[in-house]
Amino acid sequence: MDTQKEENAAVAVLPAPKEKRKPKKSPPKQKLAPNYHVILWNDDDHSPEYVIEMISKLFGYDFVQAHDIMWRVHNHGKAVTCTVHRELAELRREQISTYGPDITLSNVRKVSMRATLEEPPA
Repeated sequence: MDTQKEENAAVAVLPAPKEKRKPKKSPPKQKLAPNYHVILWNDDDHSPEYVIEMISKLFGYDFVQAHDIMWRVHNHGKAVTCTVHRELAELRREQISTYGPDITLSNVRKVSMRATLEEPPA
């Protein structure tokens, strides 16, 4: 009879204690280096055709894209040619400044175009 009581007896089960878990730390976010605009400045020493050709060759833009940049340089005094990381921006600026003079114009200074770098607004 005692076995029958044991079979009908209820056993109290306590809930398992809650584990104290430390919140998972996400890996630190890598800070991205800022990008820079490569600015091309207008001058009277280069023809529109020269500017379009230079932009196409250096940046790989098609005629329409290069023409649009040339138009902005001509009408606004300057234009953004690209926005890239600093190392590439410095390379592009150097390529512009060493591209050479516009040989189609005979009565102007024989110089390359001028480019500068600017950080885009945040």
